[in-house]
Amino acid sequence: MTPSLKEKYDEQGFVAVPGLVPPEHLEALEAACERVIARTRSGEWPHRRTVGRQFPPYGDGDPDSWGVQHVMHPDLGEPAFARWYTSDALVHVVTELLGCQEDDLQMELFNLLINPTSNSFALRWHRDDVRENASEEEEREALSIWHHGTQWNTALRTDSCLYVVPGSHKTPRTPEQRAHSSTLDPPKDPLAMPGAIQVTLQLGETVFYNNNILHCATYSAKEPRITLHACMGEVRGGSARARNILQHGLQWMKEARFAETLDARGKKMLERIVRLQESVNGDVGYSLDN
Repeated sequence: MTPSLKEKYDEQGFVAVPGLVPPEHLEALEAACERVIARTRSGEWPHRRTVGRQFPPYGDGDPDSWGVQHVMHPDLGEPAFARWYTSDALVHVVTELLGCQEDDLQMELFNLLINPTSNSFALRWHRDDVRENASEEEEREALSIWHHGTQWNTALRTDSCLYVVPGSHKTPRTPEQRAHSSTLDPPKDPLAMPGAIQVTLQLGETVFYNNNILHCATYSAKEPRITLHACMGEVRGGSARARNILQHGLQWMKEARFAETLDARGKKMLERIVRLQESVNGDVGYSLDN
């Protein structure tokens, strides 16, 4: 029997799915991406991922950008992003991968990954919510916690930027893998990491991955990149999801004008992430160091 998406996802830590951007969404998404990229590159949109900063807080120390943050923000005025984030096809796959019902889903992050224009660079090997200097015991304990969420990249141009180590979301690093990922420096050759593979996405294809899988990415200044980068969780994750999500700054989601841009499904998902925000006391801090 052919393994289900969830079986593949649980075993490998990632799974690729084609066709989650239907034609009626594709044109609108591409146009919206062009506009927000232009506003980010011009400096008009301040919420961006800056070259020289791998993880939040990103700051504004470099004029070049490799990502656009908060594409559903009402100040951008681009409803195509929220329409797709709450679309039937996408929600169906997420509920299958998480093994939950639609009424459990909470709205989380939606960003855009783009190419820098000045210098090519790479992100170091990492897990999104486990520090690189964690001991084997600390790493094993962290990986035993199921955070009830999934992260994904959807390519609007052919994208070969992502590298992953299949199965590494379940096991601590080997000594050889630790040697490649205990540094803050990006890799010169991502495929030198034992077990690593390169993930290539065609237009409209989506890779869903456990964000604690060992992964890294390369960013070429010579090749256009337009990749929708988002995550969605479900309420059973509770505080286990809080830091990794809220470190990006989601206070704007509480504004009434944002809720007004959403359909009924989106409003319910928004209510659940707002409840998570309100359940957290104080500063959540950051998962990783730059």
